[in-house]
Parts: sequence; C-alpha cells; structure tokens
Amino acid sequence: MSAIPDDSPQPAGLRQLEAFLEMMAAERGASRNTLSAYRSDLLDFARFCSGRRVPLLAASSADLRAYLQTLHAGGVAARTAVRRLSALRQFYLYLVREGVRTDDPTDTLDRPRPGRPLPKVLSEGEVAALLAAARSLPDEEGLRASALLELLYATGMRVSELVTLPRRAIRPGAEAILIRGKGGKERLVPLGPVARQAVEAWLARLASRPTRGSGERYLFPSRSRAGHLTRQGFALLLKEVALAAGLDPARVSPHVLRHAFATHLLARGADLRSLQILLGHADIATTEIYTHLAEGRIERAVVEHHPLARRRTPHSRSG
Repeated sequence: MSAIPDDSPQPAGLRQLEAFLEMMAAERGASRNTLSAYRSDLLDFARFCSGRRVPLLAASSADLRAYLQTLHAGGVAARTAVRRLSALRQFYLYLVREGVRTDDPTDTLDRPRPGRPLPKVLSEGEVAALLAAARSLPDEEGLRASALLELLYATGMRVSELVTLPRRAIRPGAEAILIRGKGGKERLVPLGPVARQAVEAWLARLASRPTRGSGERYLFPSRSRAGHLTRQGFALLLKEVALAAGLDPARVSPHVLRHAFATHLLARGADLRSLQILLGHADIATTEIYTHLAEGRIERAVVEHHPLARRRTPHSRSG
C-alpha cells in the first residue's frame, strides 16, 4: 500500500515544495516553526489542487481564488488565510525564479483583510473601583499600587514606559510628566492633581527607605535584575487589585487601563490628534481604532453645533 494518500500532491510538486523549504532555510534563515507552518499551508493547498485534479505546479489564479473562498466558507480566520496566501506567494515566486513557471498566479490576488480586534474597555465606574481598591491596600503596598494605577490611567502610557519611569521624570508640583516611548521618542503628558498626589505620596515613602543601589534611579524599584518593577509583576498586582475591586481579573490588564484612558477621553470630547500625541502613536491610523466608541458623540456634536442643524425649517416657524 502506498504511503501517500490519494489526495496528496504529485511527486514533482512535493519535490519542488521541499526544495522551496530548503531554500527558505538556507538563504533566508527561516526558523523551524516557520518552515513547519509553510509546509503545512502548502500541503493544504496541494491537497485542494489534487481534489480538483490540478497539479500543484500548474495551479491558476482561479484555483487560488477558489481555495481562498473555501477557507472563508469553512470559517478559517482571516489571519490564517493571510498567512496561507503569504506562503503561496513565496512558493510561486520561487517557482518563477527557478524557471519552473513563467507566470505567478498570485499576482492578481487581493490580500485578505484580517479583522482588527477592538480594544477591551472598562467603564469609568469600574476604573474608579480599581483606583479605590488600590488605595485601600495596606501601607506601602497601597501607596505603590495607587501611584501605579493613577499614573497609568492619568497618562495612558504603555506598561513598559510605566515600570521603567525614572524618579527624575516627576518633579514636585509638576503638572506634566516626560515619557520616553518607542524609539526613544519623548512626549510631555499632563498629570492631573489626583495622580500627582498619589505619586508624591509614594516618593515620600521611597525617600524614607535606606539606599538600595541601582534601584534608586527608578520610580518603582524592585529586586529584579533590571532594578525596577517588571511588567509581569505589575500585571499580577493589577489582578490582585481587580479581585479587591470585585472585578473579573481576566478583564483587567495594564493595556486595558491604557485603552480606558483613551476611550474615556474620546467619549468626553478629546480630538483624535491630541489622543495620538498622548498615546505616543507614530501613525494616527493606530489611534483610529478608538473612534468606534465615539460615533454617538460625533452624531451629537453635529446635531448640537452644526449651523444647518440649528436652523429652523419653514414648517417649524410659528404663525
């Protein structure tokens, strides 16, 4: 009995597939996981071609479109379809370069658009419960937790920016904080009085501690190798605070608080460009994911402020 199933690709297709994978490994340094994913994706399409009695090496654009439609009809995630099409593009480009084919059947294919997940959002009341729970923790733990959460919600900074904040980033009485973000880019973000008070209380506690070496440079020092609170450490602390606040810990993470900062600002009238600057987004397209929450606010703004919306119609005149 043959070890190759009836719907397997022809030997010539298998040989070219393996040669392609060898090229990916030798010339492009593809990892074992990448090669395994490419092999799986290409074999899946090869079986589809075999079912249509089309050799893998002779597949047309119509065959590829039919394959992508089958993936969609079968409920395959858009991201998976994008990955499979990427593997097919690489494979057929390789065949053209090797002279096996004179045309690339993937040239005319549109890239499937992966759905962009909307951010998880906490209500203003839920965030208030988190902040209150942080303040209620005992002694130094409460001071630190309150400073961390108040800072994160007041500025919307990334968790990596938060845990690595140097002490000098916050001056006594300062109304803004200098944040160093991705690529070393700096941005100045306003700091409200509540967050400022929480941080100053934490700084006062730090000043009463004995000197502990390199950790002295950070606002949130720890005994970790880096000398500051780790992202994982803060995430665990946030889960504890969520439990104390009566919230499902699975719904709460540092990034969820960053989302809360953005969505609550937008809902209260902040413009998208200002939000982009506060969040440190290089491209405003990244910030636009929050606009789905502002549709109602935008509609109200037009009704309340557009001059045509305020003009009375002839039928509305009295007399």
